[in-house]
Formats: sequence, structure tokens, C-alpha cells
Amino acid sequence: FLQDLPSYQSARRRRGAAGGGTQERRTTPQLLVGPPGAEAWGPEKEGGEVAARPVRELPLSIADKRRFRAYQQAERKHVSGWKQWKRASSKSMKKVLSDVKEASSYLQLWRHDIHSIEGKFGTGIQSYFSFLRFLVLLNFIIFILMFSFVTLPSIVSKYGVFNSSFAKIPPKNIAPHCTVYKPSGNKGLVYFYTFFKDVLSGTGFLEVTSLFYGYYTIDAAWISTLRYNLPLAYLLATFAYLALSLFWLLKRSVEGFKQNLVHHEDQFQTYCNKVFAGWDFCITDLKAARLKHRSLQCELQVDLAEERLKQKIADRTVKEKIRIYSLRIFINIIVLAVLGGCFYSIYIATAYSQKNSNDGSIENIQANLLVQYLPSIVITLANFVAPQIFSVLIKVEDYSPAFEIKLTLLRCVFVRLANIVVLLFTLWSQISYCNTEECKACGYNYKLYPCWESEVGQEMYKLMIFDFITIIAVTLFLDFPRMLLVTHCSCKPVQWCGLPEFGISDNVLEIIYGQTICWIGTFFSPLLPAIATVKYIIIFYVKKISLIHTRKPAARPVRASSANFFFLVVLLMGLTLALISLGISIAQIPSSKACGPFRNFNTSWAVIPDTVDEFPAGLRGFITGIVSEDFAAPLFLVLCIVMSYVIALAGAHKRVVEQLKEQLVLEGRDKMFLIRKITEAQKH
Repeated sequence: FLQDLPSYQSARRRRGAAGGGTQERRTTPQLLVGPPGAEAWGPEKEGGEVAARPVRELPLSIADKRRFRAYQQAERKHVSGWKQWKRASSKSMKKVLSDVKEASSYLQLWRHDIHSIEGKFGTGIQSYFSFLRFLVLLNFIIFILMFSFVTLPSIVSKYGVFNSSFAKIPPKNIAPHCTVYKPSGNKGLVYFYTFFKDVLSGTGFLEVTSLFYGYYTIDAAWISTLRYNLPLAYLLATFAYLALSLFWLLKRSVEGFKQNLVHHEDQFQTYCNKVFAGWDFCITDLKAARLKHRSLQCELQVDLAEERLKQKIADRTVKEKIRIYSLRIFINIIVLAVLGGCFYSIYIATAYSQKNSNDGSIENIQANLLVQYLPSIVITLANFVAPQIFSVLIKVEDYSPAFEIKLTLLRCVFVRLANIVVLLFTLWSQISYCNTEECKACGYNYKLYPCWESEVGQEMYKLMIFDFITIIAVTLFLDFPRMLLVTHCSCKPVQWCGLPEFGISDNVLEIIYGQTICWIGTFFSPLLPAIATVKYIIIFYVKKISLIHTRKPAARPVRASSANFFFLVVLLMGLTLALISLGISIAQIPSSKACGPFRNFNTSWAVIPDTVDEFPAGLRGFITGIVSEDFAAPLFLVLCIVMSYVIALAGAHKRVVEQLKEQLVLEGRDKMFLIRKITEAQKH
């Protein structure tokens, strides 16, 4: 009778095709003849111990769970006291960890708000607000890191707190004219418009505060008898916040990749998970139940929309394919033209600003201010106009909702990140331009940029402030008036325009752009993460109010798993740009000789070998050996071997997963076969 089962017939066909493999002989009979619950009981009996996994989590029927619990209780009589204590301790520890995890979830930032958004607008929009929460926490931790190891020791030593002091080492072998730096700090009573201008631009009184690089001029801080090397701490704190951001992003990206892989593995499986296992039976509140119901409904709408689009793509004729591909090529040409126009405008504006911002011929304060801020204004306008054009063009290209967001994000990210590259390239070219012997003695343009790090920090500060002002202004002066017109005006043109959709790609792009500026600017302005944290907190509530009152959900819903993963990938691109930019600034461009903690070094990186030279001979030789080529070549070889092993192991696990899926399918066929046989026997 067992030979008539579909699984046995399929196994015979596979063995015949493979020449009588042994793996199918081992796996298939175990599947067929195993008693109920054997898969769950087997490991415990073979190991001689009962697993610590709770009985309620085992994939067994109620009767099998009762028998298994009876088996556990009978086995406890024959177990030693040490094993009983170890099991009880393990069970208690797991319970404590579970309770702590559950309690910490209630302390999560904006937990109720994000759940409410998920229930009303779907998981796609919820992913944006979760992403915003992640950046708030990341920037807050970066601020704590920079403040604790850079700002706080400087302030404590300068004001003599805890019997502390500071030391300044005069520059050696440096031309005297390179050490002249007279910041434009305001003294005495100032006009309000001057104060307002300083707040917007980071000049004046802000230039001499701990917000910018030029404030940290001490070489060592003494707290009692302990010496604190501030230049080394400044550089290591920079490496620390970049490494923290990288590892945290990679960790979240791996988690998002797993979820994305599961969702794209089998579409039918996702339907079953949502329909049969998607409900949370711990929900007792009516409002929470409605939110969960709406969330599941939105996820099913996403699945159905993707299935309809796949069917539409499959039914396209050759003529329709030619038309859509020709249209996409034409639109991409328009996109390239828009990108070229943005880059050229930023280049012209930056060159004009650098040439005329310090020109005394411009006597009007407002005109001089406009020329000084011209690059930030042009970049902000380009960042605002280009995504609007891309969002209109992408609707004509007829992509899926998920791919539509990805392509729009890539185009807009390229615009924004390239804008930052153009600005930095222009600044670096101006900083490094030297045409006199006095300038070459300093290594940089000391006349125009006596403290060039603070100048770059001010540019990053202005970009962040203007970006924040733009986001608030669009919400207040565009979205709310449009909402009032649509609500209170019955004109057909107004009603035809309606409320704008909440564009996930545009909103994510705004915060990715701001975060890239924060990563780059933190080295030049150590307190910039604090400003970014406050900025993102305000943006969260502004976007939430805008979503509820002035926007409508997208007509084509988006899956949260793919969106979260892609958001993090794009953010990694911004972090890569920050790493490259800071690497050039630290290792290649000569540091300012008139300000900052690295004024006694040729570059900021020079503090590392200088510190290593102070180590004992044995430790110095060990570090030199680690960074040498003799150590790097074997290390690279070992890493290649480990990577090959991991790839082979992943392939083996993938094959095992495929075999287990085949066994599940065969098990389902066996059940249907047995049900059909039983039905036929009952009829006879």
C-alpha cells in the first residue's frame, strides 16, 4: 500500500533518474513510516535530554503534546539534580529575557504612533516612519559619542572643572603667517538681523563656539594627573561613529534582506502566512484589532496589485513592448538632461560664490549674504525641483510600485549625492589652490581659508538648515493651502487636482540626504548630530500631521519588507560617500595650521603614526607587523578560504531547504491520496 503513495512513486522516479542515489532512500521512508510527532520527539530521545523548548511551541497536536508532557514528567524522576537545576535555570533565564524584551518594546520611541500609521495607511508608509525613528536613535548615539570624547573634555579643561587644565603646544617648523586666524565673532551688542544671519549661516558668534572645528585648539587635557590626548580622541571618535553607522546599517540590511528573500521566495506562501497565521490572537483591544485588520488588508492589497501587474506584463504584445521600451528610453534621456542641468547650475553657482563672497565691492549686506549662500540655495532648489520632475516621469514608465520607488530613489539620490560631491570638489579645489610661495609653505590657501575645516563645517551646517527650512516651508505653504482649497472649494479644477499622495521615495530621499550631510559634517562640526536629532524629531511630527490632514495614501500600495531593505541600501550609498569624503579630508588635504587639534600635524591622519611612535618598542613592532604586507597577504588568503567555505555551506543549506520543501509538497499529496482512498473505501 505504501508503494502506491505519490511520495514513494516520486522518490522511485528520482532514484531511477539519478542512478539510485542513497539520499532519497534515507529521507523518504523516514517521512512515511515515522509516528506522529517523531520529528519533534526524536532529538530529545537521541540526546537523552528533553529540549528546553516549551511544549506549546512544538508542531504537534493536543494529544501528542499531552503525551510529550507526560514523557517529560516521567523522565525527570531519572535525571540528576545537577541537570534538573540546569534546566530550571535555563528556563528561568529565558523567561526573564522574554519579559525584559516585552517590557522594552513598550519603551520604544513612537511605538503607538507608528502602529497607528501602519493600521491606517499600510506597512509601506509605516516603513518610512520606522526608518526616521532609526535615524533619530543613530544620530543621538553619535552625538553622545562626540560630546563625551571631544566636546566635554575640551569644555571641562578650559573652565578648570575637577582641577583640570589644558596644554597648547606652539607650532614647530611652520611659517608664522600660516598661524594667523581671526574669527569673525561678534563682540558687544549686535543687531537682530546680524544675530539671525549668524544662526542661519554658522558665522559670527557661532563660529567661535564648540559647534565648529576651530574651537578645539588644545593639544592635551589634564584631569588631575591623567593626560587626555584630544587630537587622538577626535580622530578615533570620528572613526568610531563611522564604524558604528556602518555595522548598524549592515545588521539592519541583513535582517531586511532575509525578510525580502522570504517574501519573494514563494508568493503563495505569503498568502497562506497572512490568511492563516497573520492574526495576533493576543490582541484584546478593539482599536488595536481594527488597526491589525487594516494592516493585513493593506498587505493583501499589495500582493494582489503585484499579481495583477505581473499578469499585465505577461499579456503584453510585441507592439506594446516596443512602445513601452521606446518611451522609457526617451524618458531616461530627459532624466539625463535634468541631471546635467542640475550639476552645471551648482558648479556655476559655487564658482561665482567663491569668487565674489569675499569681494569688498558688494556693499549691500543682503546682496553679500545672497552671494555667500548661493550654493546652498541652488542645491536646495535642485533637490526640490528634480524629484518632482522624476515623480511625474516615473508614472508614465509603467513599473511596479516597488520598482517605481527604487528607480525614483536611485535617480533622486544620484542628484542629491552628486550635488554634495560637486560642492565638496569645488571647496577642495579652492582650498588646495596655491600660486605663491607663501601659500605653498602652508600647503593650502591660507588667505581665503585660514581655518578651512570650520568653513566646510559651516557649509554642511547651512545645507542642513536650508534642507530643514525647505521641508517645513513645503508643508506649511504648499500642502496646507492646497488642503484648504480642496476642502472648501468646489471648483472642478481644484477637485480634479485633489490632495497629493504621500510619496515614500521623496520623503525617504530627504532624510537620506540630510543624514549624508550629518555624516560628512560631524568631523568639521562635532555637535551637528544633535541638530540632526532635533531636526528629525520635528520632521516626524510634521510629516505625521501632513500625512493625516494634507496627504492621501498612495493609490498603488507598497510592500514594507522590500522598501525597508532598499532604504538601507540607499543609505549605505550615502555612508560610502561620507567615508570617501572624510578619507580625503583626513589623509590628503593638509590640516589648518591656525586652528583645530591637528594644527601641529601635516594632516589629520599624522596623529596616528605620531602616537604609535610613543609606544614601547615591542608593541610598536607588533603594530608595524600587523599593518605590513607580510601579514596582509596571508590574512587575505585565509579570508578567501573562509569565504569559499561559507559560500559552499550556504549552497548546501539551500539544497537542504529545497529538499525539505519537496518533502512538504509530497506529504500534502500523500494526505490527499489517503483521504481519497478512505473516501473510496467508505463508499464501497
